[in-house]
Amino acid sequence: MATDLRASASLILAALVADGETIVRRIYHLDRGYEHIEDKLRSVGANIERFKEE
Repeated sequence: MATDLRASASLILAALVADGETIVRRIYHLDRGYEHIEDKLRSVGANIERFKEE
């Protein structure tokens, strides 16, 4: 669970280098600090997906 902007970004970066699948919850902080972060990370080869929780 991400608690602020920097924590959200740190968790995303850690998830990108981790083995297997990682789910990071409550990353809405990213939207106020990083516009289109998924697209930017994909452009450098990241396998990242955002989905809505049920």
